[in-house]
Amino acid sequence: MQFPEPHVQAPRSEHAHTAILLHGRGSDGPEFAEELFSSMTSQGKNLSDSLPSFRWVFPTSGDRWSARFQEDMPSWFDAYSLEDIGAKQELQVDGLRESVLYMLALLDREIEKVGGDPRRVYLGGISQGMATALWTLFCTPGRFQGPLGGFLGFCGWLPYAGQAEDLIKGISNSPSGSDVPSKQRQVSHLFLDVIASPNIPHINENTDLSVLSTAILLSHGSDDKWVPVELGRQAARVLQGLNLATECYEFTGAEGDGHWIAEPEGFDQIVTFIQKQVEHNH
Repeated sequence: MQFPEPHVQAPRSEHAHTAILLHGRGSDGPEFAEELFSSMTSQGKNLSDSLPSFRWVFPTSGDRWSARFQEDMPSWFDAYSLEDIGAKQELQVDGLRESVLYMLALLDREIEKVGGDPRRVYLGGISQGMATALWTLFCTPGRFQGPLGGFLGFCGWLPYAGQAEDLIKGISNSPSGSDVPSKQRQVSHLFLDVIASPNIPHINENTDLSVLSTAILLSHGSDDKWVPVELGRQAARVLQGLNLATECYEFTGAEGDGHWIAEPEGFDQIVTFIQKQVEHNH
């Protein structure tokens, strides 16, 4: 699949950091950017004004056939059902493979633009964009050394989370149950095996897993009518089961039937999280 050029919001000051944020199904990069930057913190600023050294990159997925809706629509992969995320999981595979490969290449380019330091690049997304970004994170070990600056996930889920939970549980009940790197390797293996791409190197015992020490912020509306909050909680359980540093927040009353970031508190959390990570990483 050919992906359109990403929408880019230039930094307000000298470029020092980059955030790559993925839209949800039915949207695109420019629309997500417009919605995000029209939302304010409690200081009356949007994210671009609050974080002036950041370049904001909003990729667009392009159109993909939806088996559920029987039409082409903007999406990173074909998710048949969010009531039962295990239903027809095989429909997700081609889209996840194409989108993850695209995102890995985009990550490489954006890291190069900030002097090759992955700690200056943040990754994330909303809804299906969060799902795709999480898979990208798990397919990144061995690609570069060190963590990303941070991960930002909103109102989303983790495809194949049930299988990942079972895998973590099985390892935890084994003699090497406290072996965190083993859990991280095997869950990354799971996702890499699903998308089965020869273009992504597989993980072995010598693979650098430090990218999985990336700090993670997740937020989800408990009244989200589009992606049930339990799916966000399940994603958080997987991340925490792998000992990933994960902050989780739930809220009510957000726009879009609860399927958006609470304003202003959710945007305050984003700014606080990123500022803390910038200080920690430098």
